[in-house]
Amino acid sequence: MNLPPPALAAFLLVTAAHPAGAAEPFRVEGLPRDDSLTIRETPDGSAPALGQIPVGRRVVGFGCTNDTPSGLTWCRVKFGRTVGWARRRYLTPD
Repeated sequence: MNLPPPALAAFLLVTAAHPAGAAEPFRVEGLPRDDSLTIRETPDGSAPALGQIPVGRRVVGFGCTNDTPSGLTWCRVKFGRTVGWARRRYLTPD
């Protein structure tokens, strides 16, 4: 796994707090029906986008953190083959 330093630090923060196997199912909600949630490289709204999750779709979460540049809560998620960060505000436990 070749992650840039900020992503690696954030990944280590989450994985240290949430042991392997602690995956949680979420559903994307709270956005307009025709919108989607962006998966980002790091837990920051200005980080590069890795993909989009349509409203209503399920993702697997691997822990959340609010130790972010903005102070907002972000969760490490996997959607299909894409793993990155998404805003917790739009993730509902499923």
